[in-house]
Amino acid sequence: MSAPAAAAATKDPLAGHPGHLDEHQTEVLAQFRKELTEEGLIPADREKTANEIVGYDRYDDKTLLRFLRARKFDLAKAKLMWETNEKWRKEFGTDEISKNGFPYPEAVEVDKYYPQFYHKTDRDGRPVYIEQMGKLDITALYKITTQDRQLHHLVDEYEQFLGKRLPACSEQAGHLIETSCTILDLKNAGISTFYKVKDYVSAASTIGQNYYPETMGFMFIINAPYLFSTAWSIIKPWLDEATQRKIHILGKNYKTELQQYIPAENLPVDLGGTCQCPGGCSLSNAGPWNKTLASA
Repeated sequence: MSAPAAAAATKDPLAGHPGHLDEHQTEVLAQFRKELTEEGLIPADREKTANEIVGYDRYDDKTLLRFLRARKFDLAKAKLMWETNEKWRKEFGTDEISKNGFPYPEAVEVDKYYPQFYHKTDRDGRPVYIEQMGKLDITALYKITTQDRQLHHLVDEYEQFLGKRLPACSEQAGHLIETSCTILDLKNAGISTFYKVKDYVSAASTIGQNYYPETMGFMFIINAPYLFSTAWSIIKPWLDEATQRKIHILGKNYKTELQQYIPAENLPVDLGGTCQCPGGCSLSNAGPWNKTLASA
C-alpha cells in the first residue's frame, strides 16, 4: 500500500470533531475562540449569556468546530463566516425565535400540501428529517402561508434541532450526535414541481449551509423520477462539494438500501417502513426529544 493510500485508510472519519482534533486543529480552535471573544463576537460569559438568550450554549466548542470544518480550518474564512452568521441572526430575529419559538398555527394545513418533519432516528442515532416534495400543492400552500413564514418556521426547526433534538439523541445514543439524516421523497414529483418551489429551496439551502453548517449527515433522495437529472442540475450548484458527497440518489427500489441506515420501525409506512403514528407520522414529532410521546 502506498503512503497516500495508507494515510487515507487510517484517517479518522471524525477528524475535526470534538475529541478528534490534531495539534493544529486544537490550536486553530483556541485562536478562533480568542479572536471572536476579543472582538465581541462571543460574549465573555458565553455559556450563561447563551442560555439566557437562546436556551442552549451556541458558543461551545462543537459549534465553533462546525464553522471551522465548513471552512477547512481556515481561520480567516471561518471568522468571516461567523461574523456573517451573527449579522444574519440579528437581522432575521433568530435569537428571539430560538428563545420563544415561531408561532405557526397553519402547521397542520401546511402538512397536507408540503410535508416537512422530523421523525425518530436512524441506526446511528441521528434525527431523521423527511421532506415529501411530491405532495407539494403550491397553489393551496400559499393560500395558507407564505415563503417568509416557511423560512421562519424552518429556522425555528433548526434551533430546536440544535437545542433539543441533538442533545436528546446524544443522550439516547450514549455518544455525541451532531448531524441529521434527511429523506427527500419525490414520489409523483415532476420537473414543474422543482420550478415551483425553487426559490424556497434555494433560500432554505442558503440558510442551512451558511448559518447551520455541518449539520447534515446523509441525504437520501428517494423515488427520483426519470428526468430527475435535469432538476438535480438546478439544485446541485446551491450545494457545496462536501454536501454533494453526502447525497444518495435512489429510484423507486430504495427500500433495501434505505433500511440499511434507518430501521423499518422508524420509517413511516408510506416510505417503506412499518411505523404508523397515531394521527400520522408527519405530525407526531416522534423521537427521543419528545418526552411526552416517549413515555406514553
